[in-house]
Amino acid sequence: MSVASGRIHEHGELGLIVLNGCHEIGQKIDRHIKAMRGEEDQPGSYIIPIDQVRFSNGEGKVKIRETVRGKDIYIIADVGNYSCTYRMFGFETHMGPDEHLQDIKRVISAIAGKANRVTLMMPLLYASRQHKRKDRESLDCSLALQELERLGVEVLLTFDAHDPTIQNAIPLVSFENLYPTYTILKAFLNSDECKNFDRNNLMVISPDTGAMDRAIYYANVLRVDVGMFYKRRDHLRIVNGKNPIIQHEYIGADVEGKDVLIVDDMIASGESVFDIIVELKKRKAARVFVSTTFAFFTEGVERFEQFYRDGMLNKVFSTNLTYLNPKALEGEWFHLVDMSKFMGKIINTLNHDSSIAPLMDATPKIRKMMDELGLS
Repeated sequence: MSVASGRIHEHGELGLIVLNGCHEIGQKIDRHIKAMRGEEDQPGSYIIPIDQVRFSNGEGKVKIRETVRGKDIYIIADVGNYSCTYRMFGFETHMGPDEHLQDIKRVISAIAGKANRVTLMMPLLYASRQHKRKDRESLDCSLALQELERLGVEVLLTFDAHDPTIQNAIPLVSFENLYPTYTILKAFLNSDECKNFDRNNLMVISPDTGAMDRAIYYANVLRVDVGMFYKRRDHLRIVNGKNPIIQHEYIGADVEGKDVLIVDDMIASGESVFDIIVELKKRKAARVFVSTTFAFFTEGVERFEQFYRDGMLNKVFSTNLTYLNPKALEGEWFHLVDMSKFMGKIINTLNHDSSIAPLMDATPKIRKMMDELGLS
């Protein structure tokens, strides 16, 4: 039994609603949950089929093809999947975050209050970079969260929110901000590049002041030094909605001859990462690795490939929590970190009304992993 939004719930049968753009990871989650329940050899699926219909003028609707009455429904949506398309007035149109959000609301509307509980797993939080007001600006993230609350979402699961304090916009909703730290570090430490890992020869680098807490955590659990770059910006100009970076200033120990791991929550165009890699190489750093939760590659992957060919970049580690450019998946410089098993564990645990706190605390698991690898 659980209490959410002032209502008491009995344990309900699990149902997964997987929206367009999440089919691959949704099927993996479904298989992992079945394996956790000892049902991997049994037919059937927890995924409830739906139809996401688009009319030729761009309007849409969602139809749920099975009953959801009394079930614990988990909606899985990737608002960053721009590969989803539809025909509008004869043109092939790519879906943006706004359209994905609208389909989430359509699903909740189609559920029509018949479910026992509605949980939304939105790994990439909608409008997460438009979370605070600096001038006369919209507050897109807060408005979306409040609308989802009004529609009946009782639990919201997201990963590595750009600013976790956004949960203050919906204080009565269970807002769980999850991190892929353990899975990313497991992939990093078990990669071919780290077979002869020397902790004394590694540094963790924060690309800016905003990622410093993350870098300190990585450095502490790995027991290595940490450094930081500070972005000097031109506050007299605005380019693409931001003040352009003039220069990156480095603060930290000497990186000469050392491997470095740059950690951040997201890569957009990658310009900041490229600038930092150049600065690190000027300081005679050895191998350069990049770890990020979301790799958007908004300007393509060609420059990443060039940096790899030039020996400037060794590997980028990123998750499949949002859509990834297929060219990145083919690159020798890219390492995919699969989060589907962890997502399945979270859903399975919550569906049994158990605490997910042990799953959210990565430190003991990282320590154990390092002991097993002889790195303690």
